[in-house]
Amino acid sequence: MSSGGERLSIEGPAGALEAVVEDTGMASPSYAIICHPHPLMGGTMDNKVVTTLGRALRETGIPTLRFNFRGVGASGGIFDQGIGETADADAVAGFGARRWPGRSLVIGGFSFGGYVALRLAQRRTPRHLITVAPAIGLFDVSALTVPRCPWLIVQGDADDVVDPGAVVDWAETLSPKPRLLVLPGVGHFFHGRLRELQDAVIDAIRSG
Repeated sequence: MSSGGERLSIEGPAGALEAVVEDTGMASPSYAIICHPHPLMGGTMDNKVVTTLGRALRETGIPTLRFNFRGVGASGGIFDQGIGETADADAVAGFGARRWPGRSLVIGGFSFGGYVALRLAQRRTPRHLITVAPAIGLFDVSALTVPRCPWLIVQGDADDVVDPGAVVDWAETLSPKPRLLVLPGVGHFFHGRLRELQDAVIDAIRSG
């Protein structure tokens, strides 16, 4: 479903951002950006959960943009507690809007990237939001509002990085409630369960 990755550099607020575009060659109404896990804990755009999100989105015809936050890989700048990283994501979303004019935005993110994805959804109005094991316990999300779009949260109940109970409890307080999928026996990195994650994302996009 992909024509292969195109590596490029996108101008960001703290320097160039290393990115990969993977197009589908299909006429999709959307494009997607995907945010990676915590930069100080080894998170990069090549994380397997991030690349799984990309495969799922492209299977529905949506081209994807993965990128490294500031200070990761060849991206300029230094870690900025999610604030600067949201600005990075916004710059990448802007690049996508210029590359695919007239298309709506899909925002995806894993762990820290899920937190950044939700922050970005405060700035832009996505067609879909997908957050996988969002790191809500590590950052304050109390001031963030529920986006006006279909929102999927996927969480493993055996996650040893993000507290599954905290994610479930938080999701229950939201209105309107996001679509919450809790996968039994799944850890933070979805070892051996990536296909289930991929299928969940495909279903959410196709049903949304």
